[in-house]
Amino acid sequence: MIRVMFVCHGNICRSPMAEMIMKELVRRAGLSDRFVIASAGTSDEEICGGIGNPIYPSAQRVLKKNGILFTEHRAVQLTRADYAKYDLFIGMDRANLYNMDWMLGGDPLGKIHPLLRFAGRHEDVSDPWFTERFDEAFADIMEGCTALLQYLIKKEGLQ
Repeated sequence: MIRVMFVCHGNICRSPMAEMIMKELVRRAGLSDRFVIASAGTSDEEICGGIGNPIYPSAQRVLKKNGILFTEHRAVQLTRADYAKYDLFIGMDRANLYNMDWMLGGDPLGKIHPLLRFAGRHEDVSDPWFTERFDEAFADIMEGCTALLQYLIKKEGLQ
């Protein structure tokens, strides 16, 4: 079983989009039984009274527009205990990577990676929170998740 955790700031836009995209790509590849895919945020600001906010409406719209099914999702915060539960932690931007390293107590096993690095890119996933460019973020995430899945198929000898 390959366990992947996608991480962004609040867990209502980019990381749940990545979670849902990756689940769909894995489903299409016939590998759903080989993966556990989740997402979390480094901040707790989207967790109101212990109940996390759902996927942001604009993120939901871009997922629907692109034929990506999504399930009920509520924002959760990354915890130090997650390090033992997941094989990979995939961050959307440099700030996420920095916070993940701190929150997880370091990365002695090399589990933390930027998403777009799998696609050979050295930039951050576009952040649509202030720009409302959810199509741009979707394209970045789709590219990164597609490359990540191909990497894992090759590395793990899947299919």
